[in-house]
Amino acid sequence: MKIAVVGASGMTGSRVVAEAVSRGHHVTAVFRRTPPESPHPDVDVVRGDVTDVGHMSTVLGGVDAVVGATRPEPGAEDTVAGTVTALLDAAAGTRVLVVGGAGPLRSPSGGLAIDDPAFVPPEWRTIASASTRQLEACEAHAGDWVYLSPPAMLEPGVRTGAYRRGTTTILTAADGTSRISAEDLAVAIVDELENPGRERHFTVGY
Repeated sequence: MKIAVVGASGMTGSRVVAEAVSRGHHVTAVFRRTPPESPHPDVDVVRGDVTDVGHMSTVLGGVDAVVGATRPEPGAEDTVAGTVTALLDAAAGTRVLVVGGAGPLRSPSGGLAIDDPAFVPPEWRTIASASTRQLEACEAHAGDWVYLSPPAMLEPGVRTGAYRRGTTTILTAADGTSRISAEDLAVAIVDELENPGRERHFTVGY
């Protein structure tokens, strides 16, 4: 496949690039700032601002799938809805996997995860609220998208290749935690690109 990863410099995006290349896919890695030299023959690095729909339409032309792994700068959380709408506009019908947040998921105890401090402590509510608006922007768009909500805790770690897949309720491990490594999130993302599921909104976790 030819896969474009928008937000390739981030924790998730960089790992999606590595995972996709390891499986033999060709990746266009999109950086908002000056991109580094290509780390691999199957990686094209380009500069692109996702809000520049005209330029991004050119960048994304000819790819089979797009991964949107951008995150707002602290204090700019109100931009996420406009950003994802611009990305879907630029993709022009190409399938886009949006890496969102856990905020829109339901808590196992009922209600939304964003309202459960066990999963979203007060200091995370701003970005969690932004992810809810991000999903709403996707739902309002006619494009071909799928929204992946990571679990409550996403951190760099080890690639095990193992994870569980759920739908719209946050997944928890036996000890009650909701987490996954960024490496295994990348595994789940490339799995979804290779073998798309039926849900437009899903989650993964250990």
